[in-house]
Amino acid sequence: MTAAHADVVVMGGGLAGLTLALQLRQRLPSLDIVVLERLRHPVTEAAHKVGESSVEIGADYFERVLGLGDHLKTQQLKKFGFRFFFSEGRDTVDDVVELGASRYLATPSYQLDRGIFENFLGQHVQSLGIRFIDGATITAFTLADGAAARKVARHQVTYTHNGTEHHLTTPWLIDASGRAGLIKRKLDLAEPNAHDANAIWFRIGARIDIDSWSDDAAWIGRCDPAARWLSTNHLCGHGYWAWLIPLASGSHSIGIVADANIHPLRTMNSFERALDWFREYQPRLARALEDKRDLLQDFVALRRFSYGCKRVFSSARWALTGEAGVFLDPFYSPGSDFIAISNTYITDLVAKDLVGEPIAPYVRLYEQFYLSFYRSMLTLYTDQYGMFGDPEVMPVKVIWDYTYYWGVLCQLFFQRRLTDLTSMARLRDELTFTMALNDAMQPFLREWSKVSAKRNEARMLDQAKLAWFAELNRGLRDDLDDAAFKARIREMTALLKSLAAEIVATALADHPRLDATAVSKLLGDTALPTSQSLLFPGYNRTRFAAA
Repeated sequence: MTAAHADVVVMGGGLAGLTLALQLRQRLPSLDIVVLERLRHPVTEAAHKVGESSVEIGADYFERVLGLGDHLKTQQLKKFGFRFFFSEGRDTVDDVVELGASRYLATPSYQLDRGIFENFLGQHVQSLGIRFIDGATITAFTLADGAAARKVARHQVTYTHNGTEHHLTTPWLIDASGRAGLIKRKLDLAEPNAHDANAIWFRIGARIDIDSWSDDAAWIGRCDPAARWLSTNHLCGHGYWAWLIPLASGSHSIGIVADANIHPLRTMNSFERALDWFREYQPRLARALEDKRDLLQDFVALRRFSYGCKRVFSSARWALTGEAGVFLDPFYSPGSDFIAISNTYITDLVAKDLVGEPIAPYVRLYEQFYLSFYRSMLTLYTDQYGMFGDPEVMPVKVIWDYTYYWGVLCQLFFQRRLTDLTSMARLRDELTFTMALNDAMQPFLREWSKVSAKRNEARMLDQAKLAWFAELNRGLRDDLDDAAFKARIREMTALLKSLAAEIVATALADHPRLDATAVSKLLGDTALPTSQSLLFPGYNRTRFAAA
């Protein structure tokens, strides 16, 4: 049988594959693109997928890079940031530490009903002339010789559609098949990591309104708007966090992510077991779910969900994107961020190849950057779940993690510098230093939590009232030229050094035996901020009382 041909074939038409197809079409309008998707469209709303909460990079990718702002603003929900309640064992949320912002910060993010979004994307790419074939089952594929020239190289894909077998050839084959990992399995690229965590999640066909969990007017009025339900709400405890994410379809997504050594999967791997688990660890949520059993829409349990990959891009003109490559953790919702980053690199490689530019050097560098981002972010999770229920140290970790994310990775993405090799080379020292500092801070925070008093007061730690923090978020959308971008990265490096110095000083003031050697070596003679504390009021009690 004669095979049809396409310039790019994408195996998988979920979020990663459809957004890649759209980005390729925008950059390269004449490209012939085929997307093969196993599921029939339209898919169900409140789809059977995790990854509903977007953060700044992913939201900016969808909104401004891909131009999907109208859909996000009219068909999805604007997210009221992340919010954390240290409510383990409590039937209340108004008498514990609440960490979050009292108002929307400047740079938006969204809660995504994946079914609504992927149905829209499927229709949208087709309207742009992309061949989107849903209900297609890939039965075989062969990778071409990497040494062949572009016009000679032909990956081959066989798939069935409506009972008929079809064949495709293409110089570029992209794996966006999610955890099926088609290319990863064929080439034995799977790479485990040290983050041993499990997850369960399900959707309920009703709103879970956390704002109604208290009748305390002062607590309700702490947020403007009084709409905590629009946040990604985290109910935190030792070794786990539970999420509450609202969806535009009217459903609510609920999940538990837990250290496998502290909360085994068998204790929560069905809806009834999860409900029993909530009764013990988060009884207020259990009470909200008791009368909603008949509204259960799905249930998934996933063991050891985090993993790496030995290779993600190849000069043989194949690439992996989304969960077909690496996956970190649902905490901080980095999934769409890494889709944005990998799709940007893949699009640039295809564009360079199309004009005959040798891609091997770029493949090597882009893969190095991408995997270094993955490994650096992995340290935020590995062995860190033990502190998730700590009302004293965990809020500090969240501020540190946000600052590292907004101050480094977000700057590279928002300023469209991911593929700017000149800027990356000029800022190598700063980027290497900030990664090393983060690597040192994570174990320090973990050790601090082991000795902290874990005071849990009826108090809101309001991120919006940290003026420097709110400005860091606002500044993500600044349009910086080369000189200003260089200055910004150096400013962020200095900010991270000051924040690290204050965190260490604050911890040592209460616990002088903590070992801060690794952080101190990197900080050198970095001084504490002189004008004001970078931490929440009360954390600096020892230092500023003496000042």
